[in-house]
Amino acid sequence: MKKHRILVVDDHPVFREGLVRVLTREKNLEVVGEASNATDALKEAISLKPDLVLVDISLDGSNGIDLVRILRGRIPAIRILMLSMHKEVLHAERALRAGANGYIMKRESGRQLVETIRQVLNGQTYVSEAMKELLLQKLTSSSDAKSQSPADLLSDREFEIFQLIGQGYGTRQIADELHVSMKTVESHREHIREKMHLGSTFELVQCAIHWIHSEKEPA
Repeated sequence: MKKHRILVVDDHPVFREGLVRVLTREKNLEVVGEASNATDALKEAISLKPDLVLVDISLDGSNGIDLVRILRGRIPAIRILMLSMHKEVLHAERALRAGANGYIMKRESGRQLVETIRQVLNGQTYVSEAMKELLLQKLTSSSDAKSQSPADLLSDREFEIFQLIGQGYGTRQIADELHVSMKTVESHREHIREKMHLGSTFELVQCAIHWIHSEKEPA
């Protein structure tokens, strides 16, 4: 039986070890490598040539969506499944646009994860049924009704900073979290404020807090 080769990318060692245990129980799946950050993941992917890369959205010093985009550009044929604890409604569409072949929540069972991996390896794209419905609604909505959601208005990096603002992070904390300069964060904050037509930094903070607490996953 041909074994499908999998690279696991997650910055939490305990969770990564759990994933490896789940996957190695399957006769036709083989974990050929592990990585905790985007730099090592790219090196491993180029060296090991796995059939599928399982990527966490939050990585040490990087963003999983950025890694997806790089992998898709460097290894076009590779299959990529994004695994995340973050709300599907916030990130799944961005992950797919970046080149992922699927998006699954960490709260799903090991059995569901294995089934999803097999679907993606077979050439299918995976999101939950609720997310499929949400994407279909978005596609069939009037093109004249332009979305004002931060998820649609902002770039990936801007959206990441917007979420951190909503979680109460200050400029220095965001800079430390994303490993960028405070000046870069301030520049992004201004772009966010302009795109969202907010008059002041205070309005931006209030908007981010309100949005973070009001967003719900699709039922």
